[in-house]
Amino acid sequence: MAGVLSEDHLSMSDIPAAAQEKEELWKYRAPYQVQKDHEFGSVKWRGKCHCGRVQYQLKRENPLAAKFCHCRACQVLHGAPFQWCAIFPKTDMCFSRGIESLKFYSSHSMTLGYQLPCKVYCSYCNTPIMDEGRNMCLIFPELIEISPEEGEHKRRRDVFDVDCHIFYSRRILDVLDGKPKWSGLDGKSNQLDDHGRAMES
Repeated sequence: MAGVLSEDHLSMSDIPAAAQEKEELWKYRAPYQVQKDHEFGSVKWRGKCHCGRVQYQLKRENPLAAKFCHCRACQVLHGAPFQWCAIFPKTDMCFSRGIESLKFYSSHSMTLGYQLPCKVYCSYCNTPIMDEGRNMCLIFPELIEISPEEGEHKRRRDVFDVDCHIFYSRRILDVLDGKPKWSGLDGKSNQLDDHGRAMES
């Protein structure tokens, strides 16, 4: 299948009838659609789940944005004080292994099954793989593989360095990093200091 089908350019004639009947249309869209190496392009990063059954690659070096999210859902679903995420267009990501091992969860409806937006996990080891929206994927930089070479760890940290904190008003702990902090969504809520105090506008 030539090219990558986006949400807006998916033609039913491109999809086998069996997949349509099983409502597996997502397999024929980015980032799940199988692509040959020359179709996808040069790989900048590779990531995988804990057990290795699910693996993906990225052809963009730098994310569009990176954030720490302190909302309650991220705290519960990640079992951590906050979530570290990096935003990439779906077409810049491609699964190289394990789409049959994926499972989907909607935190809005609290149901399993593929519906956007959704959270994507490895069904075997339960590693969170990404959050998928209509056009973007929020990947988790902890899954990015790095070589043991000196400087690789720092390179990953630098490339995925966060732009800001969101939902900081719901934080479990203070993060004294001097990064911009928002009480809710960035640019759409009040800005806070490192200790959660409202900043003067």
